[in-house]
Amino acid sequence: MKKILKKVQLSDEVYRMDIEAPLIAEERRPGQFLILQLDTEFGERIPLTIADADPVKGSVTIVFQIVGNTTHRLAAMNTGDYIENLLGPLGQPTHIENFGKVVCVGGGIGVAPLHPIVQGLKNAGNEIKTIIGARNKDLIIMEKEMAGIADELIICTDDGSYGRKALVTEPLKELCEIWKPDMVVAIGPPIMMKFCAETTRPYGVYTVVSLNTIMIDGTGMCGGCRVRVGGKTKFVCVDGPEFDGHQVDFDNMMRRLGTYKERETQDHHTCHIDLQIEKGINNAR
Repeated sequence: MKKILKKVQLSDEVYRMDIEAPLIAEERRPGQFLILQLDTEFGERIPLTIADADPVKGSVTIVFQIVGNTTHRLAAMNTGDYIENLLGPLGQPTHIENFGKVVCVGGGIGVAPLHPIVQGLKNAGNEIKTIIGARNKDLIIMEKEMAGIADELIICTDDGSYGRKALVTEPLKELCEIWKPDMVVAIGPPIMMKFCAETTRPYGVYTVVSLNTIMIDGTGMCGGCRVRVGGKTKFVCVDGPEFDGHQVDFDNMMRRLGTYKERETQDHHTCHIDLQIEKGINNAR
């Protein structure tokens, strides 16, 4: 049983939670994730990237978006509630060293898993320029945290409601031309990571992407996170979640992600209604 120490709503469907987990907090490394299960008897297990950790307080931070039944139920929980099972850290940690100049790109909820990587790269002595983007101002997350680490922070919104009106690939291309980074890390929706990789490809800039969005079981048993990387089959949860973006078959990955899109949309709508009802009941108490 792991206690929820703090809960913050970052946007309409995105939440941040600090959870009591001293052993995970002590052992975790940038890029790793954990598996969460709300109840042993009926609860599904879901993988969530560790957005931050405090070994002194013995806590880990997760940032999640409401997409299915478990995340809806998790969003309805509050400070002081208990999560039945928490397993981690899992996955291969990010390779951290002093590469020199690094551009870190985060899109939407992808800013959360990018955060510990930016921390690690900065602590290793790299010069960091970070680009974060979202559809609009309300969906920008962890701006203050990123601004406190990066040497320069560039914010983009699709509608121009905050920062620069542009896709994240626009300032990324400019930095590749002018600043000439030694490495790029991009985490976000698969389509965003694909085009970040295509943006850096002509410049020969090594580009790391995190494919955590396709994970299901998180332990390598279900095979649901199969991806093609450099013509070979890899399992994101055990071989990754990070890979060379220039080697990833993004088109295949996105086709597989869309297999159950219709059912996921239906479940999301149903669970969203249930969450609103549950919130109303809690507020009435």
